[in-house]
Amino acid sequence: MTVEDLRELAEKEQARQAEYEHRILYCSSAGCVSSGCDAVKNELKKAIGELDLSKKCEMIGTGCLGLCGEGPLVFVSSGPTLYQHVDAAAARRIVEEHIGQGKKVKENEIDLNDPFFASQKKIVLENMGKINAESIEEYIAADGYEALAKALTEMIPEEVISEIRKAGLRGRGGAGYPTGLKWDIVRKGVADQKYVVCNADEGDPGAFMDRSVLEGDPHRVLEGMAIAGYAVGANQGFIYVRAEYPLAIDRLKTAIKQAERLGLLGNGIFESHFNFRIDIRIGAGAFVCGEETALLRSVMGRRGRPKVRPPYPSEKGLWDKPTVINNVETYANVAPILRNGSGWFAAIGTQKSPGTKVFAIAGNVKRPGLIEVPMGIALRKIIFDIGGGTPEGTKFKAAQAGGPSGGCIPTEHLDILVDYESLQTVGAMMGSGGMIVIDDTSNMVEVAKYFSEFCMDESCGKCIPCRVGTKHIYMMLDKIVKGEATENDFDLLKELCVMVKETSLCGLGQSAPNGVISTVRFFKDEYLSKLKKSAEGNTHLNESSSVPVVKEA
Repeated sequence: MTVEDLRELAEKEQARQAEYEHRILYCSSAGCVSSGCDAVKNELKKAIGELDLSKKCEMIGTGCLGLCGEGPLVFVSSGPTLYQHVDAAAARRIVEEHIGQGKKVKENEIDLNDPFFASQKKIVLENMGKINAESIEEYIAADGYEALAKALTEMIPEEVISEIRKAGLRGRGGAGYPTGLKWDIVRKGVADQKYVVCNADEGDPGAFMDRSVLEGDPHRVLEGMAIAGYAVGANQGFIYVRAEYPLAIDRLKTAIKQAERLGLLGNGIFESHFNFRIDIRIGAGAFVCGEETALLRSVMGRRGRPKVRPPYPSEKGLWDKPTVINNVETYANVAPILRNGSGWFAAIGTQKSPGTKVFAIAGNVKRPGLIEVPMGIALRKIIFDIGGGTPEGTKFKAAQAGGPSGGCIPTEHLDILVDYESLQTVGAMMGSGGMIVIDDTSNMVEVAKYFSEFCMDESCGKCIPCRVGTKHIYMMLDKIVKGEATENDFDLLKELCVMVKETSLCGLGQSAPNGVISTVRFFKDEYLSKLKKSAEGNTHLNESSSVPVVKEA
């Protein structure tokens, strides 16, 4: 395929879509599938056929529409109109009344001017709800693979990396390492083979950002990986995705086959000398395989256990060759940066944290779902304007950012800006984008116990501090929750958290105590209230026991 062929295909698809007066896009992501979108799809199709509207409207499955708690969701392009809680009866009414009579179904309509939508800035999620999740032609019609064409025909590898560096794109997997710097290290590495790896092993409780992108816009990730391959001199890519994401895996397989069929993956892409192929590796669901060295070992068919760094994967990764490893969201930002320019991206967000961030909001919040916001947005705006606040009759207590390894941000810090540096000041971290809202019906000691149990279960067991330390942290929290702990136990817990954090081998163990550390820092009274009283009827805690501020591993 040539660049001219790509643009001709885009124009042809745009013309095809323009033939329809209405496009009905039903959410076909895992969340809406679980809430009954198949019945909605069937009824939409049936009603369109019975009313002979197939020449007037087109029905397609699309990616996540964001308001996951209100699904199944259906978007109609004419209007435009978004419908919530769509069952089979509502689906028929949408076809009969909206399509057939030009009259909206008010009972199910969502106001698109609602703060949930108005407060967002979509880059990674820009195609969600707009294109067929399983059509490469629709992706191409939405400027898909234009960035790859530009890179291969107008830029040398150094220029591609320069654009990513000037944009200030930081890895969206948690640590926030500069993407362009990582790519440059791999490019300069001397080796007969280099690799590009996508970390799609999303395992945080309540997190579904990467899964949603892979389900709704898989070509965006493939294009980003191909651009990375060209930039660093790699001809082989791997996507490591957990087996619990069957829909994402199916759509990735479909997307790879489509791209190969059109010559957008494989040999001589855009008639250049660049060859690139992508294969899928399916993980068994070990949380520790989100750590890059453990993930790479698993890709090679070995046991997923971390190893000491340095050397880093950019120097010695897969089969000891230089390897770029980024997560799904990072690759999904690459094509828009090349299309629109580094200055465009750098102007969004903050100076040190440019661009946007995708979050999965879950927990005790009125409107859970998938959102994308500019870096530097206030946490209060995310929780209350976008998420709608906590359920009626409850009050906000904390937001846990960064998954089980993150910290809990209390009410007094609700106005903190959500960027890499600001979150660290209160003992939290960006993580991959999971955000769990906690209200005043929850006890923070029990919250810490829950996440400590998760980290204990997911420890690979390679190093003693993590294998033994996480178990003892959990046991001591359990003792506190049961009211059986003393002041000495509490002091020992704090000391143990410091030890595990400072001596564990990898990021899992180093960050496993974060939930305890942050809850002790901000909700100490809840711990004290559960401790056994001394003979004098008081607890005399050793205030000298330090509780460190959480920093990213």
